[in-house]
This record gives sequence, C-alpha cells and structure tokens, in this order.
Amino acid sequence: MAKAEKAKKTNGTKQQKLNKVLITQPKPTTDKSPYFDLANKYGLDVDFHPFIKVEGVSGKEFRKQRVDIAEYTAIVFTSRKAIDHFFRICEELKIKVSQDMKYYCSTEAVALYLQKFILYRKRKVFFSADGTPKGLLDVIAKHKDKERFIVPSSDNGKNDIAQYLEDNGADYTEATLYRTLSNDISGVMKNEYDVIVFYSPYSVQTLFEHDPKFKQNGTMIGAFGPTTSKAIEDAGMTLNIKAPAPNAPSMIAALENFLDEK
Repeated sequence: MAKAEKAKKTNGTKQQKLNKVLITQPKPTTDKSPYFDLANKYGLDVDFHPFIKVEGVSGKEFRKQRVDIAEYTAIVFTSRKAIDHFFRICEELKIKVSQDMKYYCSTEAVALYLQKFILYRKRKVFFSADGTPKGLLDVIAKHKDKERFIVPSSDNGKNDIAQYLEDNGADYTEATLYRTLSNDISGVMKNEYDVIVFYSPYSVQTLFEHDPKFKQNGTMIGAFGPTTSKAIEDAGMTLNIKAPAPNAPSMIAALENFLDEK
C-alpha cells in the first residue's frame, strides 16, 4: 500500500498528519497573532470563523435587572466585548462609574483595552499574570472578601468566573449586558477539518443547531475553558485538546503540545 493511502487510515477517515484547522473565533486583525506563527511552524491551513455573535441589551432591559453599579466596588472583565457593552450601558443610562472602582481582567490585553474608557494609570487595574483563567482567579482570591463584584455576562448564563465567586462565597452579581447568538456556519462547515477548536459552550451549541446529527468521525476537538470542555463531553464528543492545563496555559500551547506528539 502506498504511503499516501496509509496516511488516510487514522480512525478510519482522517489523515495522520493534521493540516486543516478551524478556529471558531474571528480572524485576528494583525499578522502578529500566535495562530499565524503556529500555522507557519507546523505548515497548517488555519481557517477562522466565529460560531457566535454578540448583540448588546438595551438600557431599558438592563434597568429591569435592578443592578445599581454604584453599589459595587469591583468589576470583572473577561473580554473586550464585555468592556464595550459595560461602558455603552453606562453612557446610555448616564451612569457615572466611581473613580474608586477596581477592574479585574482576564489578560493584560483586556486590561489595556480599558484605556479607551478610563484614565488607566489612575485606576486600580488587576489582571491574570499568565493570561489564564486560573491566574485571574488567583488574583480575585486575594480580594474576594473585600469587594462587591459585578460580573458582566451573556444571557446564556455560563460563566466560569461567576461560578468561582459563587463557590467561594464572594459578594457578586452577574449583569447581563449582551446576548450570545448563533452565527451562520453553513459555508465553513462544508469543508472538512482535521481539528476544530471551541472557546465557548455556546459555540458547541451552534454546531449542533447547524447539524443535529454531527458526528466527530476522527476530527480532533479542542476546547478552552472548563465549561466549554464540559459542553463538548456532554454532546458526546471526544475531547482531544484541552486548555488551560498544567503544561498548556493557553490554547496555542495546547495545540503545540498536541502537534508535537503527532
């Protein structure tokens, strides 16, 4: 049997060499993304297509939640979109955020994004030292008994940070600032991928809304975050690439480890 034919025998349908990867997030806006470095290093064909889209709630809808921002001392941001929608609501409702408000951010990049809205150097801003959810939780743990936290969230109610605060008896409130909706993935799912990487439980839901009978059939599945991992396993799929992990704090590191083993 020719080598090319042998290569097609992984799990009956997939090639041993992994070439085509789908990242279920928007394509990076600059060439400096580590995903492009990964593609060059391993000769990968990487596609980007967000499986979800975000729609902000109105000021009227936010008021119905009866969350008085002035009553809280800290806010947890896990994404730039959460920052955008928080300050959009504040502007729409003419809410003045206290200069004493503390900001806890998932990564340094998210923290620096606050510069669009606040005098960064004059505010108390904290972020995960290594850019992992655990790093953020470690920072929050040092202050959880001193703060009243607001956790901006989507309407799907799946938030790892809020779950941690709940489990550890912290004083917090989730505030729904945006809705997470399924994106159209019909075009991209016409392709065959060796690896599909998910970053939220809702993206997994989008996949099965598109194809309720989706079968993994040897496709390698990656997940970032415990709730995403659980959603994949609950859907009956095999999770092959998981982050964060002790040897893989980021999805890039997890992918590298996985590819190095191939």
